[in-house]
Amino acid sequence: MFTSAARRATVIGAVLGLATLTGCADETPAATDDGTGPVAVKASDSECDLSRRDVKSGTSTFTVTNGGSKVTEFYVYAEGDRVMGEVENIGPGLKRDLIVELPTGKYQAVCKPGMVGNGIRGDLTVTGDAPAQVDEDTLLKQATQSYQRYVNSQAIALEQKTTEFVAAVKAGDVAKAKELFPVSRTYWERIEPVAESFGDLDPKIDARINDVEPGTEWTGYHRIEQALWVSNTTKGMEKYADLLLTDVKTVVAKAKVVQLNPLQLANGAKELLDEVSTGKITGEEDRYSHTDLWDFEANVEGSQAAIQALRPALQKRDAALVVTLDTNFKAVFAALDKYRVGDGFKPYVVSEAEKKQLGQVVDGLAEPVSKVAGVIATK
Repeated sequence: MFTSAARRATVIGAVLGLATLTGCADETPAATDDGTGPVAVKASDSECDLSRRDVKSGTSTFTVTNGGSKVTEFYVYAEGDRVMGEVENIGPGLKRDLIVELPTGKYQAVCKPGMVGNGIRGDLTVTGDAPAQVDEDTLLKQATQSYQRYVNSQAIALEQKTTEFVAAVKAGDVAKAKELFPVSRTYWERIEPVAESFGDLDPKIDARINDVEPGTEWTGYHRIEQALWVSNTTKGMEKYADLLLTDVKTVVAKAKVVQLNPLQLANGAKELLDEVSTGKITGEEDRYSHTDLWDFEANVEGSQAAIQALRPALQKRDAALVVTLDTNFKAVFAALDKYRVGDGFKPYVVSEAEKKQLGQVVDGLAEPVSKVAGVIATK
């Protein structure tokens, strides 16, 4: 589902092995790829090479190996650059898996060396008539319906609070705008994977200054954040406030009708924890306001909401994993409680030791969350 700048998800998959049997006079031919096994993706600074570009409908695993010198990402895009699945922050020499459910159609497989730009693109064709998971499993169908209700409630609040924030900016009320900045972003951060699936809306709304491509105007929350905290003014921000509200309304409208599948919930839960690791813990996200802990909590809450929607299906498939997830979510919220003040948080100006401690507790949660997609993909 589901932005801030550079990001997200990793899940467990399988590695494809081909066995060749030989004999003296009676030789058995080598096994052939039937289009259902994992797709090997060789990523580098200049290439995005897939072992095949035709896969069967249903669940596919893409095993991505980064042989380049830059951190890379791998995406599967539907028409209009709608994100069907993604795995981010694949460092040089690392291998990461993406498990994604794809119906019949035309897609693009994309590697993004340096995690910027339009990426290295190639066509991906999905054929066949495999039924969707939600059509075969009542618990997974209920999970997507439950999560859709959650997304709708958060989308409504996002539009309401962003409208209030924009009104304060346009009225020149710096104090009110500062107060509403982290509140309005809470709802964005909870449903970020869904919002990010809508192409270029994510960078328009949530890009940090270092994520803006050359020749592209910097807009969105962080553009206004800089003016509020660095210059203590809203002067000149009226235009960006209007653009922000327009883009948020577009995301909200799309989020209310988007059809999600169970693997998108599972991958989105992990993506949100990756958001915490790459932006919130480091303090890079809200670098002017230092309101990162609001975003931190919202990302974890969004991840928990996706896992809770999947809970009945997970309980049936792997009850022990559910216990671990419950325990580790509680540990993350307990770590955040140390920084709480009233309904919000202290400014995120902490020592490197504290950042390390927070990172360790998030990593402890991310590990079992990364297993969820693999469990959900198993029939």
